[in-house]
Amino acid sequence: MLNDTNTATIRSLNDGFRRNLVFGGTVLLTQGVTCLEPDRLAELLEAVRTFDSFTPDNDPHGEHDFGAIDQNAVRYFWKIDYYDLSKKAYSPDPANSTVTQRVMTIMRADEY
Repeated sequence: MLNDTNTATIRSLNDGFRRNLVFGGTVLLTQGVTCLEPDRLAELLEAVRTFDSFTPDNDPHGEHDFGAIDQNAVRYFWKIDYYDLSKKAYSPDPANSTVTQRVMTIMRADEY
């Protein structure tokens, strides 16, 4: 079980990555997302970047690593996972950005 300091650090790293979509990780888009019209995709990415509807139900560990977004009558999920720098195994310490590569997948809920 992670301590409160680790959880706060993970949450901060996740929020920073999600808000920037550039630094600290890799963003993967599923086929259902990549086929969106450019303006719809931009809207979805902005919704992910600005997501702040975290609750105990959707964020039970307080890490801000998952969200659900409804857009144009379609539900989308985004999820951040933690890998080692080679992306071949899970990170030994998700609170340590020097040994962790974040991977965020954005998908339609029906692709899950």
